[in-house]
This record gives sequence, structure tokens and C-alpha cells, in this order.
Amino acid sequence: MPEVLSPIERRIYNYVVEYLKRETFQPSIREIGTRFGIRSTKTVTEHLQSLQRKGYLDRTPSRSRALRILGLDLSPATVTVPLYRDTQSQAPEEEVEARYDLDVGVACSADCFLLRANDHFPDLGILRGDMVLVEPCDRPNGTDLAVYDQGGRVEIRDPDPSIEGNGMAARGNPVAQMLGCVRAVLRVFPKA
Repeated sequence: MPEVLSPIERRIYNYVVEYLKRETFQPSIREIGTRFGIRSTKTVTEHLQSLQRKGYLDRTPSRSRALRILGLDLSPATVTVPLYRDTQSQAPEEEVEARYDLDVGVACSADCFLLRANDHFPDLGILRGDMVLVEPCDRPNGTDLAVYDQGGRVEIRDPDPSIEGNGMAARGNPVAQMLGCVRAVLRVFPKA
């Protein structure tokens, strides 16, 4: 099972995926370094080795463009999005219930993820069990619906300006942690 990625590993991984979709060939180690301001090719290589060790990609060390993304649809028209069992956006791989390939018009970022609504939100048209597509963000705009982790439960509501992305209220008290903004709601109808 793949391990959780560090923030720089996640950014490099997303860059490699997007580059492959756009160019149909892999970025070189130097191109990755340039993109992230990493001057040392050794440091880039270490990040790629970590991604390989964690099960996200495979690579041939002796070739600069020999990266292969594991378990992902690389169609430029789709983004592969995990459905997590709980409200943690960086949950361990064993918390991934399923993966869905969504159109890039729906899942606008490679960092998007799905969570199940564990309550009804009738005013929003969201029912218990619906999958909510979340795009991580710290500061939603006035028209966004925000998704919060309220002690392990998904809560969807208008953004609360007193809650920052780290889950602290303006006074420093721990409260609901904002996970991101709602981008779509997916509902699977039962088979007849």
C-alpha cells in the first residue's frame, strides 16, 4: 500500500502526472528541479526514489525520462480522485475506499478528493451517502460551500471566516477543520 506523501512529494507527483498528460512523455530530472526551484539533481532523484519506494511511480534510474505512474489513468481529459473513508484529506492509502476517474471539467485539480456525506443537507440538495468532491483551499470565496471535519464527521456549510485552514478559530481554539470547498456532488442510484 502506498504511503502518505510529503507536501513536496505530492507537488512533484502532481506535476509529473500533469506533464505526462500534457506532453505524453515524462519530464526530465532537470525539468522537475527547475519547476520546483531545486538546484540539485540529487535532491530531485531522492524525491523520485521516495515516490517509487512509496508505490506511486516506477522508474529506471539510468534514464532521465523513465518514469511510469502506477495505478492512474493518464488520459488528459480525466483526473483520478480518491474516495476516503474518513475526513482526512491526506489519509493513509488504506483509508481509500475507491478511486474514480473524473472529467477535468469536474475535478479541476489533481488534489481533489471525495468524501461521503454522513448527514442530510437538504437545503444544499445533498443526501446522506452522496459523494462530495472537495478541492483543498484555505480561503474560499463568498460563493463557495466549505467542507469541514467536525470531529470525524463531514460538515458542509457556508465558509466561516473565523476558521483558518489549520482548524483554529481566530482566538486559537480548536474547532472544525476546513478541508476545502465543494466542487461537485456525485450520487449513485441503487440498481433496480
